[in-house]
Amino acid sequence: MKMVAEYLEKALSFEQLAQKEADLKLKTNLLNQAAAYRKLASERALQGKLLPVQRSRS
Repeated sequence: MKMVAEYLEKALSFEQLAQKEADLKLKTNLLNQAAAYRKLASERALQGKLLPVQRSRS
């Protein structure tokens, strides 16, 4: 499931960028991008009969 891991890595990268971003509009866009990658990871995981990915709360 290499692709699932790659999608999650991208999501994490966008979330980390968003944490450091002061501009609210850009921060929102970064978080939306992260959510899109997490959705892709979940869909791919379901295709592979894996459990859906949940975002950690930190």
